[in-house]
Amino acid sequence: MNYPIILIGLVVCIAIGLLIVVRLLTKGAPNVDDRLAQFTGGATTEETPDLRTRVDAAVTKTERGSRIARDLARADLKLTAGEFVLLKLAGAAAMAGVVAWLSVRFMGEFNLMASFGGLILGAAIGSFFPDIYVKMRAKSRVTKFNNSLADTTAMLASSLRSGYSLLQSMDLVSREGSGPVASEFRRVVQEVGLGLSTEAALANLLRRVPSDDLDLMITAINIQHEVGGNLASILESIAHTIRERVRIKGEIRTLTAQGRISGYVITALPVGLAIFMTVINPGFMMPIFTWGLPPKAWCCLPVTSGAMIIAGYFAIMKIVDIDV
Repeated sequence: MNYPIILIGLVVCIAIGLLIVVRLLTKGAPNVDDRLAQFTGGATTEETPDLRTRVDAAVTKTERGSRIARDLARADLKLTAGEFVLLKLAGAAAMAGVVAWLSVRFMGEFNLMASFGGLILGAAIGSFFPDIYVKMRAKSRVTKFNNSLADTTAMLASSLRSGYSLLQSMDLVSREGSGPVASEFRRVVQEVGLGLSTEAALANLLRRVPSDDLDLMITAINIQHEVGGNLASILESIAHTIRERVRIKGEIRTLTAQGRISGYVITALPVGLAIFMTVINPGFMMPIFTWGLPPKAWCCLPVTSGAMIIAGYFAIMKIVDIDV
């Protein structure tokens, strides 16, 4: 029996099935009335919900689904939690297909246990790729927001001194600003216009942008609403504090750059060397990835070395991560 062909055919069938499901979910987006009804609790124009609505409802009911929706909002990705889960499944199937092709291409003899083990490992790794992208995009967005927050706070203070209200000042920031600051403050103004209180809209802003500097500014605004005071003067002091914190964080990042680069190099070097050796001389590396009964001593090398590499990377990153 030709096991490699069966293995590749199985992975291809799974990938095609996932693509069909994604196509069904993305076909026929609901109209504006149906989308508004989801937020207002009214009846939709359709008698029965479509497949995408049912999948989204099933995913968002779980705690994991709410966390996915929060992370997507932080990354400013126009995806639902159900669509993101399907994207993770597609990534798992694609990575499993790559692993199946590599196993058939470079293994001299087919080993059922090693091949299925590689498929499971590849699927697990592929399912994490969308999460990594979302986290990186959200982190980059928060960094850009923090770098512009000091100037934004100073703009709010200046507009308040000129006679604008707080909401008018935020609207000015949304029109004059750029990047994540403009889009987030525009969303705050829109939420207030739809009936939310300023405190609730600012709380939603903090949920989308988890920033200590933003938390300081929102706390000052909420306290001023409760007890009164000169909000413009308070915001000017906060703007100075934020600028100093951004400056100190930049200096610390510069001083710890060598440690971070060392962590990247030490982590990528053995993995890259193993891939390079496998490509140029598959027979030399195949005993490490070949499992037998009884198992040889070198079969445990990929697991133990991988665990040590991961542990070393996180240890280095923990050392260079200095909180301000």
